[in-house]
Amino acid sequence: MAQFSENLYTADQSKIIEKRALCNQSMGSSSLMSLAGQAAFSLLSDTWPNATSILVVCGSGNNGGDAWTVASIAKKAGLDVRLMELARPKSTDAKLAAEAGYAIGLRPISFKADNLGNPDVIVDGILGIGLKGTPNDDVLASIRAINDTNKPVLALDIPSGLNPDTGDVEIDAIRASTTITFICCNPGLVTGKGPKYTGNIEFDDLGVGDTVFRGIQPIAKYVSGSNSQLLINGIPAPAHKGEAGRLLIIGGNITMGGSVRLAGEAALRTGAGLVTIGTRQANVASIHASCPELLAYSVEEGFNAAGLLNKFSHIVFGPGLGTDAWARWLFDNVIELESPIVIDADGLNLLAEYPRHNPHWILTPHPGEAARLLRKTAKEIQRDRLQASFDIQSLYGGICILKGAGTIVRISGENVFICNTGNSGMATAGTGDILSGVIGSLLAQGLSNEEAACCGVWLHGTAGDRAAADGQRGMIARDLLPALRQLVDPSNAS
Repeated sequence: MAQFSENLYTADQSKIIEKRALCNQSMGSSSLMSLAGQAAFSLLSDTWPNATSILVVCGSGNNGGDAWTVASIAKKAGLDVRLMELARPKSTDAKLAAEAGYAIGLRPISFKADNLGNPDVIVDGILGIGLKGTPNDDVLASIRAINDTNKPVLALDIPSGLNPDTGDVEIDAIRASTTITFICCNPGLVTGKGPKYTGNIEFDDLGVGDTVFRGIQPIAKYVSGSNSQLLINGIPAPAHKGEAGRLLIIGGNITMGGSVRLAGEAALRTGAGLVTIGTRQANVASIHASCPELLAYSVEEGFNAAGLLNKFSHIVFGPGLGTDAWARWLFDNVIELESPIVIDADGLNLLAEYPRHNPHWILTPHPGEAARLLRKTAKEIQRDRLQASFDIQSLYGGICILKGAGTIVRISGENVFICNTGNSGMATAGTGDILSGVIGSLLAQGLSNEEAACCGVWLHGTAGDRAAADGQRGMIARDLLPALRQLVDPSNAS
């Protein structure tokens, strides 16, 4: 298998790229389908080496043609192959693949939910990237029947029912064990609900070369782990704490002091030299007691907030802030600053009430906060996360980091990254505060807003993945801290 391309393309772009690949090679489209089928069967054999029987389920398009090709190769290899069709092949290439299968004795039967048998592996070739709108009743019935078998599933291109552009699932989708995608990757594989349905993702470029991508602007790019690590490792070693960056974190209303405490320690653990917390008086003693490396100030109404703010060129605003009069007073003091500000949590909720546009800030909403920023529901946000990030960035300026599975980092209109690190164990209180602290720390140490946003998201997700080595259930935010320290130490880089 080839290494993942750093670029992500829409389904329509993928079709253009595939057409170019056919024109640029001295081969017909059926040969390209043959390469895809061989790559898929090789992956199937490597992933399930003891499989002796497979069920191949085909739709009428080229995804079904790929599935026919897999079935033919499997039959030649001596496997017991059953092939079910939801519809007869309609595309020219799918018809050719079916003819090749007939020539070696394959005989399809119509799909019946109560006749799936007991295969070792099921191959999903129903829709691929050809999904338009809601799957019809027959397709939905087949998806549910396959899922109900609890058998391993290899999805070709993308699990049927999953939107390749948005990662949305309107009703249901194949829950694949492994997905193999060809030539280029779609954003729906890695954001929204995609990670829930794709299983392990493998990629094969089928040897088409780079020229087929020329002039086509990807819809997004992966956050590069190697680039992130290089940027982090390139931060100069400080001679003293003042050279390691000074960061102010503001938040922590009554009963919510833990938020700024977590953000502060995350900043320290990722290299910030001096981290100051501006919070309620009630939190100061506990912060000093639990993390004496943090400087904590009581910032109550009447305090010279402007004087404190002016001492710092990098600020994190919002963890545990609340939305009461104290929070709104701080909001009024912070919101007009032109220095880089990371805004999180209730800072975002207040921004939704009192909208501003600022090119210098980094906004870090989860889907619920994004919904408030756009006057929508969280469900609407999740239906098209890329569009939501565009809308937030357009309305509010700066950089938008839309958290969740496949976190999106939108730097500007067409400059977008998706991070495929992280896991569901991170869906717990405080992990967002950790992210804010990490990004603020990287800003304070000299990275640009764009660099800090992308590196911070990658660090955060990678630390979560390392923490999950001991299991995802029961993870808490503080479990990320040891991994963060390891990841930012150049001597531990791998």
